[in-house]
Amino acid sequence: MSEQTGGTRPDQARDEPAAGEPVTRVFGIRHHGPGSARSLAQALEEFRPDTILIEGPADADPLVGFVAADTMSPPVALLAYVPDSPARAAFWPFAVFSPEWQAMRYGVDNGVPVRFCDLPATNVLAIEDDTRVDRTDPLAALASAAGFDDAERWWDAVVESVPDTAAFDAITEAMAALREDAPTSTNSAAPTAPTRSADPDAPAGTAEPATPIGSGRPATRTEADDLATSTDPLTSSDRESVESAGLEHLLPEAVGAGPLVVDEHTLRREAYMRQTMRQVLKGGARRVAVVCGAWHAPALVGPLGPAAPDMRLLKGLPKTKAALTWVPWTHSRLASGSGYGAGVTSPGWYHHLFTETERPVARWLTKVAGVLRAHDLPVSSAHIIESVRLADTLAALRGRPLAGLSEVTEAVRSVMCGGDETMLRLVVDELVVGETLGAVPENTPTVPLAADLRARIKTLRLKQEALIRTVDLDLRKERDVERSHLLHRLRLLGVEWGTPTVGEVRSTGTFRETWSLRWEPEFEVRIVEAAVWGTTLRTAAEAKILDTASRDGVSVTELADALETALLADLGGATDGLIARLEAAAALDHDVTHLLGALPGLTRTLRYGDVRGTDTKALEHVADGLLVRICAGLPGAVTGLDTDAAEALRRQIDAAHTAVSTRDDTRSTTEWLATLHRIADRDDVHGAIGGRAVRLLCDAERIDDADSARRLSAALSVGNTPAAKAAWIDGFLGGRGLLLVHDRDLLRRIDDWLRELPEDQFVATLPLLRRTFGSFESGERRAIGQALRDTGPAPATAANATAVDPARGQLALRAAASILGAAG
Repeated sequence: MSEQTGGTRPDQARDEPAAGEPVTRVFGIRHHGPGSARSLAQALEEFRPDTILIEGPADADPLVGFVAADTMSPPVALLAYVPDSPARAAFWPFAVFSPEWQAMRYGVDNGVPVRFCDLPATNVLAIEDDTRVDRTDPLAALASAAGFDDAERWWDAVVESVPDTAAFDAITEAMAALREDAPTSTNSAAPTAPTRSADPDAPAGTAEPATPIGSGRPATRTEADDLATSTDPLTSSDRESVESAGLEHLLPEAVGAGPLVVDEHTLRREAYMRQTMRQVLKGGARRVAVVCGAWHAPALVGPLGPAAPDMRLLKGLPKTKAALTWVPWTHSRLASGSGYGAGVTSPGWYHHLFTETERPVARWLTKVAGVLRAHDLPVSSAHIIESVRLADTLAALRGRPLAGLSEVTEAVRSVMCGGDETMLRLVVDELVVGETLGAVPENTPTVPLAADLRARIKTLRLKQEALIRTVDLDLRKERDVERSHLLHRLRLLGVEWGTPTVGEVRSTGTFRETWSLRWEPEFEVRIVEAAVWGTTLRTAAEAKILDTASRDGVSVTELADALETALLADLGGATDGLIARLEAAAALDHDVTHLLGALPGLTRTLRYGDVRGTDTKALEHVADGLLVRICAGLPGAVTGLDTDAAEALRRQIDAAHTAVSTRDDTRSTTEWLATLHRIADRDDVHGAIGGRAVRLLCDAERIDDADSARRLSAALSVGNTPAAKAAWIDGFLGGRGLLLVHDRDLLRRIDDWLRELPEDQFVATLPLLRRTFGSFESGERRAIGQALRDTGPAPATAANATAVDPARGQLALRAAASILGAAG
């Protein structure tokens, strides 16, 4: 903590100012540090400011009032975006253990005005080339000086475990020493618009939402408080300054941290902060508290000096329109592993430290035991007690006042997990990082589409959660149908909150859907992006699907899929347009494979329409016309195909056959089976397709067993090559191993054919048949082998089976009469 009065020197910072003079105190913090947050809350109570300035976008001041709402629950983030190009967005996340959040809470709870003092989002979103150099952790220099190879562990040991208001002065003076000889990197080139990385799923002309950022930093940037180190050692004056700051115990004999670079973007930000300080002092503030990243603190303490240099530095900054709001955030997005420049490695642990002040280690290890038990792992109370003892012992051996994350993690690994890293990973994912999702008030300013989503979520009693949750929907219930419509509409708009999956409840009908739900903070940006399509989820989804269908080059299959999606999402306003587009495209498309690909989706649409009570009469006409064109063109499309093309077409024929059977329309079925019969009768068809046509006709009872046996014999005749024979068998069997188990005559025919093959033909045919039999289930293959071993003489013919032996019949009758007489 540093104190500034009118014209005092920094070394007089703690002296009391003259009567009537304004007082400014600068609190250099680490973003998302629970120790900093607790110390800051205590320091504000002691200082009693009348104005609080916080590092953050200056144009977000109107949103501070929402912090006082009962329904505002961190982690949350300020979202800034360009209304005309929502993908250009930036986030400023806050957790309950973030010092900035505690400063805002102090302000709203005590009636103290709170303002943000960093560059406005209008500038942040317009700046691209801010001439910054690559940097590492902002406290890496001090951690290295203390002999720590991990800045997180150093901060945890020095600050988080021992909160103290005096730490602000020490850290500020240490940062001043590190900045004293830091060169300044400047560039006079005018900044331009932000660089945007392409998103293949985003609409044309947009880009994917940028990576989450920390206070005062746009999403596409690394955290401004990150600071680079080099191999040059600290100077002697640096060492003296660090020692005078009370951190001499951190300095080993050999110091590895080097001079740091202050880039132009950092200078601009600090200039804007000083300008904001001048404004509030000029406005009559007498006791000003400034909360900023520790790296900036030395630039804000002491006399502010003339404003002209700062005005020149800020002159000409690019600007763009920006809209700001609060959005929910998650602990996992606060983690450095998510790519967040100012992230911490253990947000869940930091939340625990801040909220659990009584026996935090014991309470933490109790939570760990609960997580492991939830995964059916045996953890007893004795494990917890022994883990607490081990963590405390490790802390004592390392000279720490309280066990930190490294100590409790080692205790968990050793005692509860038995050295199993997989079990430890469960703890890290669910507790150390965590998936807590924040909440914002319903009246938070936002686009109409997001407001409609909130209202629908509330009405349907859904819950936005960061953890994956499986939901089974029964489409016979009105509320579940509406939930299904909501999730399908969101997917259509690019918001993958729900992913269709296979549920634990077995069902062969169409009245059940299973979804895997997980809410991601980035969805807030996608909702803003989707707002260009409409003000409600229904109208936005209808507009987008119609726009997609009207684009050039859209295939019949894609249109059929779009029509199915429209039905699933209950987009009645788009159905007529899609049907008209599908009819036009089908009439102009002469590729039978395209028409075959569209038929299954169209049939599913008809089927789902029956379940959901949707009027699908218009679709029947489209489906009928599609099938007529398929039946007319398919016999001519099956000739002259190589093996790959034939197998691909066979899969499409299978899907189309299933679709026709599912529809259960007599006229359609008759036309389709007649087409298959024409294909089966042709000699110039690839065996994979000819064999499959015979199989499908046999299953539909359009040809009998004798006819299929004749066709099999013809396919295995001398005139065909071994490859053609194997392909026919593959098409005929098609993964149906049980057919050979139950039809011994068919099995015997194939076995006899293989036995009679010459060695060279057998070798050529074996790989093809191996692929066919390899597609059978292991149990089917065993049953086929057993059937071959059990196969005896040929079964009796039908004539022999019906012949009667009179002599044996008389014997049987006498025996029956004797039994009946005895019974009487």
